Amino acid sequence: MADFAVWAPQRDKVRVLVDGKTQVMTRDDAGWWRRTVGDAAAGVAYAFLVDDDPTPLPDPRSLWQPTGVHGASRVYDQDSFFWTDRSWTGRQLPGSVLYELHIGTFTPDGTFDAAIERLDHLSNLGIDMVEVLPVNAVDGPRNWGYDGVGWYAVTENYGGPDAFKRFVDACHARGMGVVLDVVYNHLGPSGAYLDRFGPYFAGSNIWGPSLNLDGQHSDTVRRFMIDNALMWLRDFHVDGLRIDAVHALRDTRAVHVLEQLAVEVEALSAHVGRPLSLIAESDLNDPKTVTAREGGGNGLHAQWCDDIHHCLHTTLTGESQGYYADFATAGLTGLAHVFCRAFLHEDTWSSFRQRNHGAPVDTRRVPGHRFLAYLQNHDQIGNRATGDRLTATLSPGLLACGAALVLCSPFTPMLFMGEEWGARTPWQFFSYFPDEKLREAVRKGRTAEFAEHGWGDVDVPDPNAESTFLDSKLDWTEQEQEPHATLLRLYRELIALRRAWPELSDPWLDEVDMDIDEGARTVVLHRGSLRLIANLGPEPVTVTLIGHIGRILLASEPVQGEEDAIALPPESFAILTLAG
Repeated sequence: MADFAVWAPQRDKVRVLVDGKTQVMTRDDAGWWRRTVGDAAAGVAYAFLVDDDPTPLPDPRSLWQPTGVHGASRVYDQDSFFWTDRSWTGRQLPGSVLYELHIGTFTPDGTFDAAIERLDHLSNLGIDMVEVLPVNAVDGPRNWGYDGVGWYAVTENYGGPDAFKRFVDACHARGMGVVLDVVYNHLGPSGAYLDRFGPYFAGSNIWGPSLNLDGQHSDTVRRFMIDNALMWLRDFHVDGLRIDAVHALRDTRAVHVLEQLAVEVEALSAHVGRPLSLIAESDLNDPKTVTAREGGGNGLHAQWCDDIHHCLHTTLTGESQGYYADFATAGLTGLAHVFCRAFLHEDTWSSFRQRNHGAPVDTRRVPGHRFLAYLQNHDQIGNRATGDRLTATLSPGLLACGAALVLCSPFTPMLFMGEEWGARTPWQFFSYFPDEKLREAVRKGRTAEFAEHGWGDVDVPDPNAESTFLDSKLDWTEQEQEPHATLLRLYRELIALRRAWPELSDPWLDEVDMDIDEGARTVVLHRGSLRLIANLGPEPVTVTLIGHIGRILLASEPVQGEEDAIALPPESFAILTLAG
């Protein structure tokens, strides 16, 4: 037996087509149409017929779309999966190291089950939480995941809902939590049928139709979003959500939808007995996003911090085009600023936006672990014209220095898949929609977007070509070769060091300091009694410290330390303690 329900408040007639048989549905006062069908077991196909339109439409809340986003939905039993993680108590975000991956390119097979076979690598690396790019149903055989339209259904491209549960279960068995990337700011361009049922949309943004979060009938639309978030955390045992581009969520209500979500996730966390984390991607530089609700904020637990990335990127690469301009101008002074304050733009002039941007962070109230720091991520690689990683630009020595800065920072570190061994495979933008006109629009749109970001006239790989997707898959044999093997060892040792020394996970930004020398290209990061000294320049340097050297804990190259000075080779780092 199955209870079918769909919200269609402005429709005169809705029927459900179950296993080829049409069933009349009954409307309630809230605009929900319902019908119980006694012989509809798990796996049965169903779809809805709206008014007199003969086209069967998939369920907006479908849990299973095995024939694609345009096909019939299938009844799915959330309780039929056998979990083995009953002793799992969760993983909190503070103190964790995250690892972002895309299921389709993480392994040659590109499935959840294939990814499970590589989880021991992540566990041995020291990863605490695995952040997975979106897995909801999307039109076509390959996609980053941000064009999803079946928000409640796991894509069959990776194996479907049971396979995702196996992946989460396997992560928990190895002591790792799972963060799922979710997209609530828009829907993809193919298969978004929500507006056939009701007033789900309120215009569009640069990516596609956006949700009606504050207009008429928006109560149920907000529930559509929030119920989806709760489903991943409750039914799929996910430990956190990374919410894409929250600055594009248009909501003028007194209680913002993000705050409403935070309230309900806190209640669910108390019920399931494990921490549940909400991580925003935000372009606002607004500390209210990650300020506790008691302090007048939205109450999210963390946000991606692109200012940290941009300062690191320009410092290491020297790039200054597009949105990198202000960060390149700030130089090492800007790097020191973000390591102590998270944002470079704190109500200061942004040349890229041609206006002031951001607000100051109260470092006594907002801990550093609420900001994610990274050298690379899917956006910062994939939104480059050729999808080239830092490996294509930087020496192994500078890659190691960048890793040390991130993993010794007061923030929550995140790695992008393959970064730990300096993968040379690109990670390019790819998708494939069955509609030829849509494919052409994607191709032209990406070329225009790259030009806007300052790349100029470059040869952009065709996002629709299968080769663009295949070229983006990791080459796991690289990690056994040099210089990759040495870099992988350094990543493992850096993560182990972060776990062993409480100074490195201390999140309070007002306890952080950084000494810089623009001419010599050196930085000294102060973390309690520990010092990270990095020589980012092409020449050997000797750095004099305030205090005597106690013990050298880790160095990327052989170094010489004597009393209060340490000699570093070019493009190298050392981490040491001060005596006494």
